[in-house]
Amino acid sequence: MILRIFSSAMILSAMAWGQSEPTTQQDPPAAKRDKPGPGREIANGTGDIGKGAAKGAGDMAKGTAAGVGHLATGNFGSAGSSVGKGAAGLGKNVATGTGKGVAKIGQGIGRGVKKIL
Repeated sequence: MILRIFSSAMILSAMAWGQSEPTTQQDPPAAKRDKPGPGREIANGTGDIGKGAAKGAGDMAKGTAAGVGHLATGNFGSAGSSVGKGAAGLGKNVATGTGKGVAKIGQGIGRGVKKIL
């Protein structure tokens, strides 16, 4: 009787052990990049230049529209002021966007050259 119980227990434990999931080692997650690649950095730089130009054009359009409105009502001083304010916004945004964009393009080119060498 004890032999039957022992052999039954051995068979059941062998069957249970055979059905357990295999242990596999998982690969560690890939390290995150701190900075984008050189091509992405150059593309971001050109995007910044375009954003600055678009914001500047929007400011110039607002200033011009306000100036036209002031001219229509006869406020000549306010018309000049509005157009001047729009031109200043244009210059500020274009200069900021160009500066940021050129800096990113320069970083991207430098990193690309560094990779080659």
